[in-house]
Amino acid sequence: MQEGDFFKYQAQTTPHPLAMEISHAKGSYIYDSNGKAHLDFVAGVSACSLGHCHPKVVEAVKKQLDQYLHVMVYGEYIQKPAVDLCKLLAKHLPAPLDTTYLVNSGTEAIEGSIKLARRYTGRTEIIAAKNAYHGNTMGSLSLMDFQERKQPFLPLIPDVRHISFNCEWCLNQITQKTAAVVLETIQGGAGFIEPINDYLHKVQQKCNAVGALLILDEIQPGIGRTGKLFGFENYNCLPDIVVTGKGLGGGLPIGAFTTSSKLMSYLSDKPKLGHITTFGGNPVIASAALATLKQITESNLIEGTLKKEKLIRKHLRHPLIKEIRGRGLMLAAFTEYPDVTNQIILECKEKGLILFWLLFEPRAIRITPPLTISDDEIIKGCQIILSVLDEIDEKLV
Repeated sequence: MQEGDFFKYQAQTTPHPLAMEISHAKGSYIYDSNGKAHLDFVAGVSACSLGHCHPKVVEAVKKQLDQYLHVMVYGEYIQKPAVDLCKLLAKHLPAPLDTTYLVNSGTEAIEGSIKLARRYTGRTEIIAAKNAYHGNTMGSLSLMDFQERKQPFLPLIPDVRHISFNCEWCLNQITQKTAAVVLETIQGGAGFIEPINDYLHKVQQKCNAVGALLILDEIQPGIGRTGKLFGFENYNCLPDIVVTGKGLGGGLPIGAFTTSSKLMSYLSDKPKLGHITTFGGNPVIASAALATLKQITESNLIEGTLKKEKLIRKHLRHPLIKEIRGRGLMLAAFTEYPDVTNQIILECKEKGLILFWLLFEPRAIRITPPLTISDDEIIKGCQIILSVLDEIDEKLV
């Protein structure tokens, strides 16, 4: 067992990590060092779109390993996996979104997008949403309005303002001083809140009117999770820059931001090397992402997410579940109290089901399984949740 070394030598993100020691993972299951199978309803926080060790992803990685690994910093050498990935993204994105910058994570893609917006517009003001989460690097953290998390790291980047998601009156704050508006297509950490009343389209119109850019963070809702390849396709909206990550990598670390070739060119001159990264577009990672994107776009997985959503909603009815928010396989089940939510997540773990929390909404239970999860596995997971709910309900009576 490695638990002692884990706590002694590896940096911790919380005082009480779950600390399950992993033996292996396959499909919709993660196996601990005792051989116990855990049905995965989280998918690495929406990252493992095709489940664990999908054969197409593993095959692509192994093939690339025999050819070459890292050879040169991003953007200098022609590396087929990266080129093919960018080309396939362009094929499935509406015009003029045709040029992709590959990076190492979603938060780096947000950083690059902010830089590009400021460079292109010559403005400094960035507008983000309250209760937004775009990552934890200094620029991405600056977009967050949660002072408890920001305060220890101040000062962050200046000229960031916050508006309320879905508030149309707040759009008056978008002016000719604004370089960009950065929004999650569906607010994740806030509780999987969808845009309503054509909100994203209205944001886009306001941005167009004042010459600001609209940057949509698709790190969670992108790559097929919401019934479309990109979440914004559900909401009558076309961003100037779309940011992806998580589910694009098939379980390996990746981020990307995509825009028009005209807009992206502003990072290549005045100054040259406007954004640089050593390992962005790594051929092994790009091969995994390419295999993932091909599998998702050439199968019925995307349309299947909406059918699986209905199945989850059908089989997860209980008096302690007050509502289920989200779309497709980006769902959050809400209880009335945070303590109840904590009990559900922790007790389901003991029964072999992996659930997780959301960042800003303590009543929410994250349900973001792999797109490949079967109907039987969904029903099995829901039954485990219901059994825990019944036990909690008996204690509350």
